[in-house]
Amino acid sequence: MLTDAELDRYARQIIVPQFGGAGQAKLKASHVAVIGAGGIGCPAITYLAAAGVGRLTIIDDDVVELSNLHRQPLFTDVDVGSPKVIVAAEAVWRINPHVDCAMVTERIGGANAEALLAGADLILDGCDNFDTRLAVNRAAVALEIPLLSAAIGAFEGQIALYEGWRGDAPCYACLVGDDPDREGINCAETGVMGALAGMVGTMAALEGVRALTGWGRSLVGRLAILDMLERRWREVGIAKDPACPICGG
Repeated sequence: MLTDAELDRYARQIIVPQFGGAGQAKLKASHVAVIGAGGIGCPAITYLAAAGVGRLTIIDDDVVELSNLHRQPLFTDVDVGSPKVIVAAEAVWRINPHVDCAMVTERIGGANAEALLAGADLILDGCDNFDTRLAVNRAAVALEIPLLSAAIGAFEGQIALYEGWRGDAPCYACLVGDDPDREGINCAETGVMGALAGMVGTMAALEGVRALTGWGRSLVGRLAILDMLERRWREVGIAKDPACPICGG
């Protein structure tokens, strides 16, 4: 049940016909695990909390650095050196006191991913390395939890939703393979425009709300690609790989 204060807080999205009170109630009952409180995680956490997701679990073992501040607006100069998870959780409570926020300050990997992610209704992965992404993907398939994966480069962003345990849906490894040593995009090496991180993180939050409440067209089996150098947006299909070592066979 939504309280009077919650009805007032979320009134502008409750009146959207495709969402409504039923959608808000689903959000309140939902648990989202966010991997990484960085360039993608900060805006995603902000808008998931503001939208009224009932429980957020933020997983990140990093501390705030000065070089984070141009794209991670939950943090300021006074937070440099502090654990990102703690600062992000404090921001969540300021944004929306109706949200329960759990903090995990350990690195997620193959040994602990299933334990840390069990019970979530959605995983939003915004981390910056393949080893972690692949470990999270394996856990998502094993636990049968939808995985919303978002990534950014200098001018490009990508978002996709994976449900690899389903017979006709791909997992993240169907797109990139299962090699943790695969060369990836690292902001420290390639750079990134700060506002792009905000765009992709906010879009990831919106797709998370869509996945949890069921309005519009699902992103499962689709990769949305944003190219802000040329200001272009496109989607491509992702096929399930029958030889995928994680979800194939």
